[in-house]
Amino acid sequence: MGKFSYGGQAVIEGVMMRGQYHSAVAVRKADQTITVLEEDLKPWSDRFPILKKPILRGAVALVESIIMGLRSLNYSASQFGEEEEQLTTKELVLTMGFALVVTVALFIVLPAFLLRFVQSHIASNVLVNLVEGLIKVSIFVIYIVAISWMDDIKRVFAYHGAEHKTINCYEAGEELTPDNVAKHSRVHARCGTNFLLIVLFTSVFVFSFFGRPPFVQRILIHLAIMPIVAGLSYELIRKAGQKDCHPIFKWAAKPGMLLQNLTTIEPDRHMIEVAIKALETVLDKDAGHPETTKVVSFPSSDSTA
Repeated sequence: MGKFSYGGQAVIEGVMMRGQYHSAVAVRKADQTITVLEEDLKPWSDRFPILKKPILRGAVALVESIIMGLRSLNYSASQFGEEEEQLTTKELVLTMGFALVVTVALFIVLPAFLLRFVQSHIASNVLVNLVEGLIKVSIFVIYIVAISWMDDIKRVFAYHGAEHKTINCYEAGEELTPDNVAKHSRVHARCGTNFLLIVLFTSVFVFSFFGRPPFVQRILIHLAIMPIVAGLSYELIRKAGQKDCHPIFKWAAKPGMLLQNLTTIEPDRHMIEVAIKALETVLDKDAGHPETTKVVSFPSSDSTA
């Protein structure tokens, strides 16, 4: 069995950590106590081994991460309501559907629409697709900068930093204490920010094989190739997260690493304690799993931080 890389996600006043067999969401409640939700993981690839193949595993991992992320956000949000109510499955599906529509509108429809004003002045099909890629990246960066001014998002970004610092500390083989974690970087190669940026760049490369289709056809092709783009991007970030990877993969991850200076903020000690609690819970649960007498340490690249 290969070694495993732990990953996670910032949530409302907390952190979700994903292990090999278990996940944990740790949330700092209003009374300053830390509550933890533990769950067993049942990856689709365990039921359908073909989904472990390169490219396919990336598309599947993206869908699973979105679902797990929404459930984790739902749990964290519920800790601050009077009755701690969580969204129903139907409500979660509707939320995910709405998020998907907004994503498609912002990063597929809007760039294709704006491209219509300039593509007639560009002779090269490759250059047309590069311009569309630049539009997508610009929209993404503007979006990140815009939301970073919101106080609630600033706290989520700080927990994002705590998540990265904690994983970096663990991967360095150090004891998970607030002081040890605090001295580590809040930037991580397997961050979801890296993944999203690589998706945008990869889509430019893949779409260049389709020439210069008209507006509606361009949107439909983008939607059709998204699983391929996600799969390729996953393989790239998987390589970039390995210490002995080729320099070209490190270079590919550089823009996303720089962008993490916007999507992470230095956390305080209380936030670090929450991230440590989440990771320690997952480590303990994984260590007690029947399949884990052999495991489990850095680095594989089966999840993103």
